[in-house]
Amino acid sequence: MTPDLQHFSFLTDLERRGLFAIPPQPVVRDAPAEQLALSLGATLYSPGTRPGLAADARRVATVGTTSHVWCLEDAIPHDAVERALANVISQLGALEPHGGPLPLLFVRVRTPEQIRQIGEGGTADRLTGFVLPKFSAHRESEEWFDALRVASEHAGRKLYALPVLEHSDLAWIETRRTHLLGVRALLDAHRGQVLSVRVGGTDLCGLFGLRRDRETTIWDVAVVREMLSDVLNVFARGGDYAVSGPVWEHFSGSDRLLRPHLRQTPFFEEPYRGLRAELLDADLDELLREVLLDRSNGFLGKTVIHPSHVSVVNALQAVTQEEYDDAVTVSSASEAGGVRASSARNKMNELGPHTLWARQLLARAAVYGVVAEPRGIVALIEAGWRAAGRAFPSSPLSNL
Repeated sequence: MTPDLQHFSFLTDLERRGLFAIPPQPVVRDAPAEQLALSLGATLYSPGTRPGLAADARRVATVGTTSHVWCLEDAIPHDAVERALANVISQLGALEPHGGPLPLLFVRVRTPEQIRQIGEGGTADRLTGFVLPKFSAHRESEEWFDALRVASEHAGRKLYALPVLEHSDLAWIETRRTHLLGVRALLDAHRGQVLSVRVGGTDLCGLFGLRRDRETTIWDVAVVREMLSDVLNVFARGGDYAVSGPVWEHFSGSDRLLRPHLRQTPFFEEPYRGLRAELLDADLDELLREVLLDRSNGFLGKTVIHPSHVSVVNALQAVTQEEYDDAVTVSSASEAGGVRASSARNKMNELGPHTLWARQLLARAAVYGVVAEPRGIVALIEAGWRAAGRAFPSSPLSNL
């Protein structure tokens, strides 16, 4: 049996005890879907044409990756589809279950038929599920779930769907409402097969001929921001579905035109002084800013394209002691109503309106842990950044 995962696995036991007041809990592969969806964190994509995908999965696990997608869709050329499919099936068979922790593995497919073929390949039991691109509520969408059921039977375990919202019907304002409500109704009908909902930011930008640069977050692109808001309104209400943030598609730095967005204060002490400069050189201050905006608006996790991004995204999912204390206060007294002062004496905890927030934050704390010190998040970023530098000493995308 493959060992269980744990977020921030690059930490030593001593580092984990020093950083966390409450450590992250193991990511159990057969955990309830709600917990698995929350555990995905930074989901790393790799092209399905890579000959060493099995080795890649082991390698990316060492930098804290808990979800890894092998892509048969936009990440590969159209004339390489059959070769990539054969490679994915072969690489799944090459995975040694006793060789150390593996991320939760998914395949992004192009068609339901590819799901059936992977299921028939005899290696689908290594997977957690499939990413379904350009998902819509059209009648043929039922084929995805039929194929998923067949693959699950071959695998002898439940395999999940991760539909991606990136269809042009989402982009155009005259079709958006019908599209989103139709997809919601379809997913509700197959709720037991759906792990999380994802959003394809690159495809949505492309429909308008747009591409955000390294100094622009997805939330700065007005037409896409409206789509993201509507997606969250339909799927994240009440915490019904875990919705993951759009991909961050940059992986190296360039000359900067605008001022950076990282304050100096959190990085003032050793050993973090050099980290700020390194993050700015890689333009990762904008990734940090985008993840914070994702989280503030209700996204859980994010798609990334390079291992150096993993710890940056996941560190910002960890919970601070102050947040945790507030959530415990709200959760323990929510039925009483009224207001309680924050333990930090810097905000109001209104027990009724903050109840759902508290419940979701405590669930996130169980998966990502509660950092003991105010600079614990920076320490997690630093430790993950160093781990990625050791495991992937050069940054070009060819590493994936």
